[in-house]
Amino acid sequence: MIAIGGAIGTGLFLGAGGRLVQAGPALAIAYAVCGLFAFFVVRSLGELILYRPSSGAFVSYAREFMGEKGAYTAGWMHFLNWSTTGIADITAIALYAHFWAMFSPIPQWVLALIALAIVLALNMVSVRLFGEMEFWFAIVKVGALVVFMLVGIYLIVTGHAIDGHQAGFSVISDNGGVFPAGIVPVVLIMQGVVFAYASVELVGVAAGETENPEKIMPKAINSIMWRIGIFYVGSVALLTMLMPWSSYKDGESPFVTVLANLGVPYAGDVMNLVVLTAAMSSLNSGLYSTGRILRSMSLAGSAPKFTGAMNRSQVPYGGILLTAAVCVVGVALNAVVPEQAFEIVLNFASIGILATWAIIVLSHLLFVRKAGRGEVERPNYRLPFSPYIEYVTLAFLASVVVLMGFDEVGQITLISLPVILIALVIGWYCVRGRIDMSAMERE
Repeated sequence: MIAIGGAIGTGLFLGAGGRLVQAGPALAIAYAVCGLFAFFVVRSLGELILYRPSSGAFVSYAREFMGEKGAYTAGWMHFLNWSTTGIADITAIALYAHFWAMFSPIPQWVLALIALAIVLALNMVSVRLFGEMEFWFAIVKVGALVVFMLVGIYLIVTGHAIDGHQAGFSVISDNGGVFPAGIVPVVLIMQGVVFAYASVELVGVAAGETENPEKIMPKAINSIMWRIGIFYVGSVALLTMLMPWSSYKDGESPFVTVLANLGVPYAGDVMNLVVLTAAMSSLNSGLYSTGRILRSMSLAGSAPKFTGAMNRSQVPYGGILLTAAVCVVGVALNAVVPEQAFEIVLNFASIGILATWAIIVLSHLLFVRKAGRGEVERPNYRLPFSPYIEYVTLAFLASVVVLMGFDEVGQITLISLPVILIALVIGWYCVRGRIDMSAMERE
């Protein structure tokens, strides 16, 4: 369920509209390319999981193959990613709630605080309840996409007219073809599309609390590939065959756009509920994963001791509460600058995503080299074409950073990078004296 939740989110439900306007039908190709590299990342993590399951996930593997500095960097960049993504999620939930008139009188920051309180309370009870929540969140998201795709296929097969255009391949050919704006826009939006897949690595965090990971994890990880193919690439391809790419809008779900033009009653309400559910799922996963990661770091001495505290249900409540505390800052952000809150935190989250993925791939590369020297044994479930895939993936992630410089929002992200690096260096000098290298044995 975490694999499903990670592969499907607001990047598709909400973000695809604006990207269709930029790149046209070629957006499906961009999703396919970025999805392939996301699969390489999670497949690398999968091999490490079967080598040694750990709830510390990539932080634990970074510690083993890159040393404590690598683990320290991996953990705090993951925390940066998910604590700021959590702020983005509660902001999105509040914005989605305002779609309905009954919530309009309630201030945005109050709705954000309520959303945080609900998910935090449920996350603190037990890992079983977390799994149940993700199951139902996934059911809503997958169910909505399956229904939409079935409707879309029916409309194309029957040649139904939507907004004056007959659904089918002719919609693409009559509106500039696959690359109506050329190849350059497709390349530039890669840095935005790759973030739609952020959180697929969470499947690794759950491995340490999964029964029979040798059987479960390969199935979960391999299934991500075909889910990406069907849900992301397939749904975007359908959208371009139902209506001209220029008919979609930035800030509006393309699925709502299609259903609204079909005259489907309550289409906006239904899809808004689905997008809200996706944001709740993301917040749920963020609290879950940062709690486990911070506990792993606490055992090593690179995070505050209280973040390693566990309750009777074996939930690392200390780490979860620290993430929630950062999200409370986000509630204040929603009160002071409600219109800019979402963009402000998303810039910082993007750096954390790229760093986490790069550390996973680099850890796997070092693991393979160690196996080549006979120091460790690789499991039967392996990343194919290693180590070449790792080199190509790292080059791709580096290119995404370069592409940020061509985007206004991305430029803000790059400007913040030196500040983050300075904070990491200061933090390392504060904790290096109490680092415990035997932490890996206790995870």
